[in-house]
Amino acid sequence: MSKKVLIVGGVAGGASAAARLRRLDEHANIIMFEKGPHISFANCGLPYYIGGSIIERERLLVQTPQGMKDRFRIDVRTESEVIAVHPEQRTITVRSRELGIYEESYDELLLSPGARPVVPPLPGIDHPLIRTVRNVIDIDHIKQFSDANNNGQSIVIGGGFIGVEMAENLREAGMDVTLIESNEQILTPFDPEMSASIAQHMEQHGIQLVLKQRVEGFIDQPNAVGVQLSDGTVLSANLVILAIGVTPDTTFLQDSGIALSARGHIIVNEALETNQPHIHAVGDAIQLHTSEGHVMAIPLAGPANKQGRIAADRIAGLPAMYRGMQGTSILKIFQLTAASTGKNEKSLRQLGINYHSLIVHPGSHASYYPGASPIALKLLFTPEGKILGAQAVGYDGVDKRIDDIAIAMRFGGKVSDLAELELSYAPPYSSAKDPVNIAGYAADNVVAGRAELVTYDQLESIRRDDAQPVLLVDVRSTMEHENGHIPGSLSIPIDELREQLNELDHSKLILVYCQVGLRGYTASQILRQHGFQVRNLSGGYKTWRQAQFQPTPLPPFNDHHSAFTSDPQAEQANERQQRPADIVAATTSPSYSHSSPDPVSTTELDVCGLSCPGPLIQVKQSIDNLPAGHNLVVRATDPGFYEDIRAWCTMSGCSLLHLQHLPGGTIEAVIHKPAETLPEQEQYIADSSAPVHRASTMVVFSGDLDKAIASFIIANGAAASGRRVTMFFTFWGLNMIRKHQQPPVRKSVLGHMFGLMMPRGSRKLGMSRMHMLGIGPRLIRGVMGNRNIASLEDLIQSAAAQGVEMVACQMSMDVMGIQREELLDNVTIGGVGYYLGQADQASHNLFI
Repeated sequence: MSKKVLIVGGVAGGASAAARLRRLDEHANIIMFEKGPHISFANCGLPYYIGGSIIERERLLVQTPQGMKDRFRIDVRTESEVIAVHPEQRTITVRSRELGIYEESYDELLLSPGARPVVPPLPGIDHPLIRTVRNVIDIDHIKQFSDANNNGQSIVIGGGFIGVEMAENLREAGMDVTLIESNEQILTPFDPEMSASIAQHMEQHGIQLVLKQRVEGFIDQPNAVGVQLSDGTVLSANLVILAIGVTPDTTFLQDSGIALSARGHIIVNEALETNQPHIHAVGDAIQLHTSEGHVMAIPLAGPANKQGRIAADRIAGLPAMYRGMQGTSILKIFQLTAASTGKNEKSLRQLGINYHSLIVHPGSHASYYPGASPIALKLLFTPEGKILGAQAVGYDGVDKRIDDIAIAMRFGGKVSDLAELELSYAPPYSSAKDPVNIAGYAADNVVAGRAELVTYDQLESIRRDDAQPVLLVDVRSTMEHENGHIPGSLSIPIDELREQLNELDHSKLILVYCQVGLRGYTASQILRQHGFQVRNLSGGYKTWRQAQFQPTPLPPFNDHHSAFTSDPQAEQANERQQRPADIVAATTSPSYSHSSPDPVSTTELDVCGLSCPGPLIQVKQSIDNLPAGHNLVVRATDPGFYEDIRAWCTMSGCSLLHLQHLPGGTIEAVIHKPAETLPEQEQYIADSSAPVHRASTMVVFSGDLDKAIASFIIANGAAASGRRVTMFFTFWGLNMIRKHQQPPVRKSVLGHMFGLMMPRGSRKLGMSRMHMLGIGPRLIRGVMGNRNIASLEDLIQSAAAQGVEMVACQMSMDVMGIQREELLDNVTIGGVGYYLGQADQASHNLFI
């Protein structure tokens, strides 16, 4: 007698199980129920239909009901929702559009209901311009709207995989895009420093990122919907995509007796069996409980397909078992690729697992073969060397490196195994030492005790630790140091280190860093073998700088105006709503020609495959040899070159005429070398279009409200006029850049005393005169509000948005017991040397 098998849900798990079961049992009576019209579609490909990568809608339909019937003789019933399961009777209740409500019996039941988008009960959530992304019908609605409004404003709520992919593809479709995420970072499966590089890449492609903001509700507007944020800002859009996560679609099982988790997942064992006999479950709706006591729930298509196959094997009588999932995933973000496997640092800390982490930046293939680009590869492992997880971000070769490590993890591999892996090599594809090997070498050195590392997030706490004095040493070249460095670091190029050993103090812990970690490792070995205590900064300056990235703030907001106009179609005329473009074009200097109006001569420089400082060194040499008034077109593949060349042009006085991302991860910059006969005030610098030395610096010593307002009015005015502005906050001036809420920090008794006596943040500042027991500050704020003058808090936000550099004096912080965590996020730490360097380039300096 043939076995009757019912499958609830199609797509990945259900459709895979149905096809596999038919191949194993030609005589089984297989019936599949799907509440939508499509049983098997490319749900992971839905966003790319919006962006135009997938042009034909039919390609999204992996299998049709008729195709399943013709090929596999499966009875497919679409638009048939299973609304109840009765394990005792071995029946289900179905609500069919065609047949109404009826009962269906089974011998074996496979549940694959999937997960549905989370839709929170917020005010205005039912607005017709708010959409979710789950199936082809959803994407049809979004596609129709984006095609009709390709110059409109869209908002994506949620920075997970679906949110990021939708943001990219809406941008590719021609819409302005703002992505809102309540966490401090997008893509939480990645650690913050890895996520930061993805976020910066998105911003460089014109996506406005809003982090650490919750959506409180939605407001109906003419031809638009307003999105109200937790700080009161209201953003307007023609289209809102809700992508804040998914939840198991298992409401119909609540009274079935099938065990569910607190979040509604169907609990299964390694045989994918539920607690009820003859009922299996697969896909996004399950929570796996292994025999070792591990609990896993990861909504990914790969595991769902494998689970469907294994469940079919079990139903057919084969002894297959599901050994769990490690969360291997990958996504595309414009030209960038990001992938991960295993656990990240946050999950390891939550589980109480002791671990080491490191980051390397090898090339995707041999640097001498065209097209090589760096990969940021992070490895997490136990002190004994067992691999716990890995993450990678880059333009090329990311997928196979994470796949290599995922395979090693699946078979219980250690970092020493990565070092010994024999991987395919030819110059177009890899290097003789593959990036996976390099990560294995570095990790093996840590496990064996041959190297000690410090990570970017440990750096400040170690430097503040009073138990041992610390010296931070930059072993890069002098040019690299001048182009950007960690504040407070001493520059000793690696090639001069041995000659300067006698200048270093053996009693201090020496922290060394280079650009990516390799020269730092060499320096640490030199110092260690000369008796110094030394640690190398993992990932080098490149990782440290990347971790400092903060999205461009939204325009200033007050109670009377939303951050975007209520009519997004008119938004292009609103100067406050300017977004970074795919191409950054600095305002160029006029054409100065003393002989003829012929076009400017251009020289090309290809530095693809070189990592920092290689591209900058080549640029400098080429500019030095370039005739005045000529242009240099540079193409590079080092991701850091995008920001490095901006800083270099500012420092050198050259004009950055053009900067853009090209396909394949190449960055193109056009640099103009000014005519030597031009007066200094007519030389232009990148980004600001401002003459060299059109800079302002000020020391903010006072913590009085009136002086704080004056400081930021001057700073905003100077920045608006094209000046580069640096504000150096020392002693009482530090109070105006403190956060309003006290973060959890460890302090000495004296530090706590200072903290209690000093005002916390700009809202608590007093007046220098006429304070009148606190009445004076309230009066001046009231007058400013009545006259529509921006508040001090708005002025601070505006200054940050205009690129005003706010620097806190490290010495003053130490004296007054102020920790870095207490300061606003966009404040950097520096010493008097850094300020004097900035002041030396300024045309005037103020002391307030």
